[in-house]
Amino acid sequence: MKAKLTLHKEFAIGETDRRIYGSFIEHLGRAVYRGIYEPGHPEADSEGFRKDVIKLVEECKVPIVRYPGGNFVSGFNWQDSVGPVEKRPERLDLAWMTKESNRIGLNEFASWAKKAGSEVMYAVNLGTGGPETARNVVEYSNFPGGSYWSDLRKSHGVQDPHNIKLWCLGNEMDGPWQICHREAKDYGRVASEAAKLMKWTDPSIEVVACGSSGARMPTFGDWEETVLSEGYENFDYLSLHQYFDNRDGDTKNFLAKSLETELFIKTVTGICDLVQAKKRSKKQIHLSFDEWNVWYHSNDQDTKIEKWIESPPRLEDIYTMEDALVVGCMMIALLKHADRVKIACLAQLVNVIAPIMTEIGGPAWRQTIFYPFMQASTYGRGTVLRGPVSSPKYDSKEYSDVPYLETVAVSNEAGSAADGKLTIFAVNRSLDEAMELDADLYGFEGCKIIEHSTLHNDNLLAVNGPKGEVVKPQTVQGGKLDGAKLSVQLPKASWNVIRIG
Repeated sequence: MKAKLTLHKEFAIGETDRRIYGSFIEHLGRAVYRGIYEPGHPEADSEGFRKDVIKLVEECKVPIVRYPGGNFVSGFNWQDSVGPVEKRPERLDLAWMTKESNRIGLNEFASWAKKAGSEVMYAVNLGTGGPETARNVVEYSNFPGGSYWSDLRKSHGVQDPHNIKLWCLGNEMDGPWQICHREAKDYGRVASEAAKLMKWTDPSIEVVACGSSGARMPTFGDWEETVLSEGYENFDYLSLHQYFDNRDGDTKNFLAKSLETELFIKTVTGICDLVQAKKRSKKQIHLSFDEWNVWYHSNDQDTKIEKWIESPPRLEDIYTMEDALVVGCMMIALLKHADRVKIACLAQLVNVIAPIMTEIGGPAWRQTIFYPFMQASTYGRGTVLRGPVSSPKYDSKEYSDVPYLETVAVSNEAGSAADGKLTIFAVNRSLDEAMELDADLYGFEGCKIIEHSTLHNDNLLAVNGPKGEVVKPQTVQGGKLDGAKLSVQLPKASWNVIRIG
């Protein structure tokens, strides 16, 4: 099987925003308690945060982490999570039917994020909360001092403001499952007023309004247009959420699902531009794809969880080789729209549908999906190039004309010699054949192949675990770069990273 890619360094889609490699930690399952936070663990630091987990987060170079939810945030009072820990109330979390001790809150999480080399993307409660509580938490977090909420922060031992720059205006407010679910017009008005008060408190912040929680929601499209119509000038980004599954075991169909990611992005982009045109606005709304992943393995197990206990092992999907390919395809889809997708959050980061898993009292380890995410974050920063692709195609149960080759290229002229000047990310969707990829790389003459890394396993259901990694990248040889002509072999059903420099 053969495929062809043509690139020119001057033909660009846009610059990657580093925040496209963000992630997400919710007060859900073992993401916080017995995840990033486990006092008494051999790797725990003085605050109880696991240093082995922090090292893996650093390995992924995660620039921003969305927190504290998620569905959790729509019933969460942020004031419960600050002040002396021994005085914080234990609450019932109605989103996940668990108990929340509030031992970890805003100030502790901000400290953890700093240790992990990341920033906080904070979500405000627009379910049971509203504009007043939203502006109060901005003042508490970001105002230097001399006001009620900023001085309260100082009394809690945090003298310097956190300077959180990115804020989510609630979570999935289109969903009937959401605490205090709102209709589009109602949400748009509340979110717009919240954004206005928050920005009056700190004009340097940016805000993300809730878009549809999935492209298959019955209100999709109408929701986006209505919400944006209510608060266009007060919003900076619109969110998208998307998860995929392979419940019927149809791998060919599963690997094609990232085509929906691209359609989702294109549709929402069009709606944003429609509202901009109708309002005759000079402002362009960008996208925050702040929940995305594969999620389905743990669904049956989660139905057996006891209610009203703290941090039960919920949503603990153990990912396979084929899941890693889908995550790789979704990552490529986000990069192909880097001109409009400026923020993205792999949901989630630790234990809960996550690339990083931990054992209580034991090791932390990398799931299969860790590697496409980590490699894209490491090598996919720069200018995304626009290049035509010629590839054989196939039809599946739900999709037609699915290209066997899914690919994107990122140029980084400012990168180090070791990192290279051009990185090609490529997935061979074929379950049966290796692919010969030929590429014309105009503007990169005189370069060489630094490394061709591939993630591949003949068993597409292979998984990693605490005792070892069955699925991990391997360096392969045999590729050629002669002038502007590149030729490499992509193994069947594989994720590939080809670095040129």
